[in-house]
Amino acid sequence: MARTGLATRLYQGEANINIVGRRRLWFAVAGALVVIAIASMGLRGFHLGIEFAGGTSFSVPATANGKTLSQAEVSDAVERAIRDVDPGAEVGAAQKVGRSGQGESYTVRASALSADQAERAKTALVKDLGVAADQVSDDQVSAAWGGQVTRQAIIGLLIFLVLVMAYLVIRFEWRMAAAAVSSLLLDLILTAGVYALVGFEVTPSTVIGFLTILGYSLYDVVVVFDKVQENTRGITGGSSRTYAEATNLAVNQTLMRSLNTGLVALLPVGGLLFIGAGLLGAGTLKDLGLVLFVGMGFGVISSIVFAAPVLTALKDREPKIKAHNARVLARRTTARSGDVAPRTERQRAAANMTPSDEEAPALASTAPRPGARPAAKRSGTNRGGRPGGAGNRPSRGKRR
Repeated sequence: MARTGLATRLYQGEANINIVGRRRLWFAVAGALVVIAIASMGLRGFHLGIEFAGGTSFSVPATANGKTLSQAEVSDAVERAIRDVDPGAEVGAAQKVGRSGQGESYTVRASALSADQAERAKTALVKDLGVAADQVSDDQVSAAWGGQVTRQAIIGLLIFLVLVMAYLVIRFEWRMAAAAVSSLLLDLILTAGVYALVGFEVTPSTVIGFLTILGYSLYDVVVVFDKVQENTRGITGGSSRTYAEATNLAVNQTLMRSLNTGLVALLPVGGLLFIGAGLLGAGTLKDLGLVLFVGMGFGVISSIVFAAPVLTALKDREPKIKAHNARVLARRTTARSGDVAPRTERQRAAANMTPSDEEAPALASTAPRPGARPAAKRSGTNRGGRPGGAGNRPSRGKRR
C-alpha cells in the first residue's frame, strides 16, 4: 500500500497535531510576547519619520564635479552642516533616490530648522561637497500633516474592525468574530513591537503596510473558521468528539494550506525586504517590506495557534457545548473504568444474542435458532432405565 503524504493524513485525522488542546501554552506565549512588545514600545518608542515628526529634508546630488558621492559622505556632510547651525539637531540616515545615471540624489532628513538655519546649512553643504548651489534643495515638513495621517489611519482601522465584526457575525457567529478580531489585534501589537525593537522609521508606507496585513490575517482566519463550522455543524447530536477536538481537526485539515499560502506570500515580501532594501540599498522599500513580512508571518501563526484556541475557550462556556463536552467525556470515562457492559453489548450484537440467552445458558444451548431445522431426539436409556435393548431404538415411521 502506498504511503500517504502528511497533508492527506492531517486531513483524514490520522496524523493529529494537538494544537487546540495546548491552548493554555499558546495563551501564555502570546501573553509574554505582548508584554515584550508593549515594553519595547514604551521604552524604545517609535522612530517617527519626517512626515509624522516634522523636520527638514535636504536633497543632494549623487555626483559632484564628475565624482560619485557615497551615501556615507553625504550623510556626514549634512550632519556637519546642520550641527554648525543647530548643535542639538538630529540627523537621520541618507536614502538614495532616482535611477542610476539619471539624476540620482540623496535625501537626508533632519530635525526642524528655521528658514535662516536651513539656508546656512545649504551654503555649508555646497562648500563641503563641491556641488552647485542650485542642485541642493531643502523641504520643510510640518508635523501637523503627520498628525492628520495618523488620525485618518486610526479612523480607517476602526471602520475596518467594525466591518469585519459585522461580516463575521453574519457569516459565522459573534464568538468567531471575537476570536478573529483578537487575532488581528495580536498581529498589530506584535508587529508594532518588532518595529519598535528594530528602530525603522514609521512612514506612510508603514501605515499602508499595517492596513494590508489586517486583510491578509483576516483571510487566513476565515479559511480556518469555515472548516471549523463545517466540522462542528450538528455536533451536539453526536457523542464522538468534543467541540475542541472537532476544532483541532479543522486546524489540522487547513494546516498545510495555511503554511503553503503563507510561504508563497512571504517569499516575494522577503525578497522586497532583504534583497531590495538590504542588498540593493533601496531604503524606501524597507519600511513597507518589514511591516509586511513580520505582519504576514504573525498572521499565519496566530490563525493556527491563537484564533482557534480562543474560539474553543469561548465556545466551551456555552451551555449547550458545555453539556455536550461533559457527555462525551463521561462516556469515555465509563468505557475506560473497567465496566464490561460496552464490550458485552458488542459481543451480543455480533452473536445475535439477547440478554435472556445469557441468563439461561441451558435453554440457549437447546433452543433452536430461528430458521434452523428441527433435530431428531435421541435417548440414551430405555423405559426401565437399563441401557441398550430394543427400547433404545427410536421408532421409525413409515415412509411415504
